[in-house]
Amino acid sequence: MISIDKATLVDYKTIVEIGKVSVEEAHRGSCSAKDLNEFLEKNYNNEAIKSELSDERNIYNIINVDGEPAGFSKIIFNSEHSNIQQKNITKLDRIYLSSKFFDRKLGFELLKFNIDISKKNNQSGIWLFTWTGNNRAINFYLKNGFSIIGSHDFQVTETHYNPNHQMFLNIV
Repeated sequence: MISIDKATLVDYKTIVEIGKVSVEEAHRGSCSAKDLNEFLEKNYNNEAIKSELSDERNIYNIINVDGEPAGFSKIIFNSEHSNIQQKNITKLDRIYLSSKFFDRKLGFELLKFNIDISKKNNQSGIWLFTWTGNNRAINFYLKNGFSIIGSHDFQVTETHYNPNHQMFLNIV
């Protein structure tokens, strides 16, 4: 049985655990191990995730399979970007699954869930950044209707940036 539930402050450990492993698996080829570890220590620690969960703009959702957390997403409504002329758009800031749940269409379920709640909140589109070397993610988003509309250098550490695609999906 699959369920998707809005995360609350008590879910911070789940997000930290899934996030650390998933980010490392998806991005280990994007930078040195030192840079990746520095990024993970800064962004996927208990206090950082508690702080994000406490910010009402951030909407985290956890997807569960038979009661076991399989992944999570983070969206931000009304997160406009200069490359996109539309107003009332959602930023899909994070979507990660534990690798043991790959190939079960859970990423699609979580994406569809985020599209649906974005529509219910009068959003006209969804945008995101994804590392140009993450072919699995790029292909997933392209297959689900996103287009590459620009590029962005994502800051991993003070001295390392990764090239990212900016992608967009019109949902109206």
